[in-house]
Amino acid sequence: MGFYAVLPYLATHLGSGLGMAGWLVGLVLGLRTFSQQGLFVVGGALTDRYGPRPVVLTGCALRIAGFGWLAFAGSTATVIGAVLLIGFAAALFSPAVESEAAREAVRHERDTGAPRAHVLALFSAAGQAGAFLGPLLGSLLLLLGGGFRAACLAGALVFVAVLTGHARLMPHTAPVREPAQEPTPPPAQQSAPHIVTRTAQPARSAWRAVFANRPFLLLCLAYSTYLVAYNQLYLSLPVEVERATGSQAALGWLFALSSLLVVVAQMPVTRCSARRIAPRTALVTGLAVVAAGFAAVPLTPAGPGGLLPGAALAVLLTLGQMLLVPAARGLVPDLVEDRHLGLATGALSSVSGVAVLAGSAATGALLEASAPVRWAALAAVPLAGALLAFTLPAGRGGKEQGTRAVTG
Repeated sequence: MGFYAVLPYLATHLGSGLGMAGWLVGLVLGLRTFSQQGLFVVGGALTDRYGPRPVVLTGCALRIAGFGWLAFAGSTATVIGAVLLIGFAAALFSPAVESEAAREAVRHERDTGAPRAHVLALFSAAGQAGAFLGPLLGSLLLLLGGGFRAACLAGALVFVAVLTGHARLMPHTAPVREPAQEPTPPPAQQSAPHIVTRTAQPARSAWRAVFANRPFLLLCLAYSTYLVAYNQLYLSLPVEVERATGSQAALGWLFALSSLLVVVAQMPVTRCSARRIAPRTALVTGLAVVAAGFAAVPLTPAGPGGLLPGAALAVLLTLGQMLLVPAARGLVPDLVEDRHLGLATGALSSVSGVAVLAGSAATGALLEASAPVRWAALAAVPLAGALLAFTLPAGRGGKEQGTRAVTG
């Protein structure tokens, strides 16, 4: 919510408010994305080294400072510094929170028998609720005359609340460097539920263990095809909406529809799928549904206002997302050891970010192609991911108990 109160209005602020050239606005936005997605793997490695709590708290503090800095930044250099700080802050706290959510989901599954996908689906739904409410908060502040500075300060205040909540609720960690020399903890610590013991390894061996893990790399590639496809909400969907209606005015409604679908339907979809099918099956099915969304665009009648093809794409892509994202995150603990979970979670996002960067240029070139060729090529991307996902272990959950969770 704090992030999306600011981000939708950043480009307009840089161009109209600060008078930056279009290429410079694009560069600033690209630097923000790189400092976030590209550095997730760094945040993940630090999480494994020091535990999630200090990394999350540091990231939240940097995000507060970044929003405060951006609120008063008036030159190109200060704006770039602020957005780099904002992006790096997310590169710290996001993989730390995601890896700890996955670890707790596995623990909850082991203790209660409830599929881990339930916890991870709630995590996704909460994120989409923030993505829906954040722009409304930013718009309200702009309508009230507060301007971009007020939106930045509101985002900072949201992260003050986030920092306070994590400081109170996140478990403390006690990293141990050498497992063989690990002393027996006192009885009080053995029974305390908030003490988490973690083993730190040399960085080189940890990176080798993750990036030489073939099943995990295949998961990264399969997940990358989803993110390349999802990026079409910002690339191909606006072009389709403008082609059909003559403007992009309806684009915001389609984005709101996508977010609301996740908020309303994520938990029911996950409850229906988690106990019936394995994570691998959910991942493959979700990618196939995403592919169907692209195939539906040239096949769907234009209908009222010409928006039906675009709406079909948004709905099917979102339904596929609801199936595959919790499944992909739930597979990570099955494919890597627990002590590498932070690095693996960060790597999943960083590898996917690189794929999106490369794929955006290729899919952007498709905008000049004829409609049948363009939508068929876009549909082929998630289909290729589904084929890759078929080679993965089934994962924990549903009727296919193909692998057990690795607990380190």
